[in-house]
Amino acid sequence: MSVLRFIFRWWTLFALLAAAAMLATAHGFQHFAGYAPCHLCLEQRKLYWAAIAIALPASAWAVFTRSKGTPRVAAFLLFAVFASEAIVATFHAGVELKWWRGPESCTGGGGSVDIAGLQSLLTGGSFQPPMCDVAVWSWGGLSMAGWNAVIATGLALASLIASMRRKENVFRGR
Repeated sequence: MSVLRFIFRWWTLFALLAAAAMLATAHGFQHFAGYAPCHLCLEQRKLYWAAIAIALPASAWAVFTRSKGTPRVAAFLLFAVFASEAIVATFHAGVELKWWRGPESCTGGGGSVDIAGLQSLLTGGSFQPPMCDVAVWSWGGLSMAGWNAVIATGLALASLIASMRRKENVFRGR
């Protein structure tokens, strides 16, 4: 069995690992590098949690029932989630590049989230959350949102391919 065939056969497991890795990376940037997430960043994280919510039970079902691989319905649902992720990330990258306006609630100047800001808020002061139209990190000409758009597009395409995989003959050996 070729590597690609194996990956697509067990796509929900690979999608689960990819979504967990993306969340771990986002939290690493937040907690270790000090990049506070904006509103659109947090929305993108929700979609990866949705992917985990689909991939985890589908992977467990496939493993524990000795299935022939990924349930195609789960792979298609992952396609929908990752495609949505790609759309939100592309929108966020476009906001950062000033190609279009972002939500009024998270554009136009803000600050970082820290203890001093939270204390100020608790004592009646104001607080400015991180802004969606400012790319705080980039590599290779792409911001975190831009890289997320590229990765999510790849995950969406792989999910679509996995959902269209030919159903294997139940009577053949594994």
